[in-house]
Amino acid sequence: MHDSTIAISILWGFLFIYSIMGSIDFGAGFWSMVFSKKNPQAASLANRFLSPSWEVTNVFLVLLVVALVGFFPRAAYLLGTLLLVPVSLVLVLLLFRSSFMVYAYSVQRKVRSLRLVSGITGVLIPGLLVSVLPITLGGFIHGEGGYPQLRYAELLASPSLYAYLGFGIATELFLSALFLSDFSRQAGDESSYRHYRTLAVYAGPLAMLLAVVATFTMNEEARWMVNRMREQGGWFMLSAAAFLAGYVSLWIKRKGRLGWPRLAFIFVVIQFALASYAYGKAHMPYIVYPYLTVDEGITNHPMFISLLWGYAVGTVILLPVFVLFWWLFLRDKRYLRAE
Repeated sequence: MHDSTIAISILWGFLFIYSIMGSIDFGAGFWSMVFSKKNPQAASLANRFLSPSWEVTNVFLVLLVVALVGFFPRAAYLLGTLLLVPVSLVLVLLLFRSSFMVYAYSVQRKVRSLRLVSGITGVLIPGLLVSVLPITLGGFIHGEGGYPQLRYAELLASPSLYAYLGFGIATELFLSALFLSDFSRQAGDESSYRHYRTLAVYAGPLAMLLAVVATFTMNEEARWMVNRMREQGGWFMLSAAAFLAGYVSLWIKRKGRLGWPRLAFIFVVIQFALASYAYGKAHMPYIVYPYLTVDEGITNHPMFISLLWGYAVGTVILLPVFVLFWWLFLRDKRYLRAE
């Protein structure tokens, strides 16, 4: 297997994990804000999940960025140049959100302000991150003076950008509502469970609809991607089947209660894994079309081996920590019930 194939697979793995964890994290912040007055119990439950988990999510963001810079330095340079404005805004919002959460949890004050900041940034950050996808497909980058430049006017006027933004936000809200429904069930909070389950029931089909809309609104220069996505039709069909299985799980009656949120969440994660794999395979070999491919952007072989060993050792160290975190905060009945 080529170095570039292994490296892009590692990068995809970190991207997928962060997209799932980030969606739950940012979405939980948004729901905590929404329910702060209407349903304090549901808001408190979302905040209980956020309390220990937001820093863990940031760990995978750091791993993702380091993997991109280390394995694909040319891609990091090109994307850093093109995406200077949105990436800078994301960093500022992340810094603001993290600093405010540390302060609020430390002094046990400003809870309402914390929920407001967490909720607003929970929508803005995923939206800015998702805006990277249509940019990498072509049509918004033009060479000026020998250097590729991003045409912000064309990007902001493109319906494709807003379709991707809508898809990203709907997906975030769907995944977070689905996870929090299972979190509520585990905590024995049936009232919050019913609220989050209802949100998941509505947000799921909306996310799927916006995924289709995003495909059909791609600009003419990105038609190569549409054609390659058709070649991956089998994977997308499996993804749709997994979504259907997960959605149906929300209607199954189990032990006298409506819905099986744990099974639904597992199927939906499988759905996103299949869909993201198919999308990434269709995107290959380009990192940024048509300026850079994975073979052109990969680092030299000695550096690749060093990074591979570094990530292997890091995985051995971090994996037991993440397992311990899971059992302490997401499986412990006393913590779930705030005892």
